[in-house]
Amino acid sequence: MIEITISVGLNDSATKQQEHPTKVYVDVMKAVCQSYQVPFSFIVSDGGYFHENGDYTQEKTLVLCLLDPQDGIVDAIARDLCALFHQESVLITESEVRSYYIKEQLPE
Repeated sequence: MIEITISVGLNDSATKQQEHPTKVYVDVMKAVCQSYQVPFSFIVSDGGYFHENGDYTQEKTLVLCLLDPQDGIVDAIARDLCALFHQESVLITESEVRSYYIKEQLPE
């Protein structure tokens, strides 16, 4: 199974500041994922980024995780988030993972 992450910083690429509360970005990301009908999970983390001009910024980052998404979906979601969050770029990573579900119920 393939796990793909899309890391999206929350600082605006021009102002290098976070322009909206984190919850606003989370809600937009959830809406984008829902519109593409993909199951997902995410975390909010702290990160750092070197801009193309060499400037360094520290920022909140949304790390979106997708398992075995359909072809073309990842780039489409990444492009949408990049544009909507006014980013210079977003980072996509891909890894082979072993995943499985466990089901259990408490005795009645």
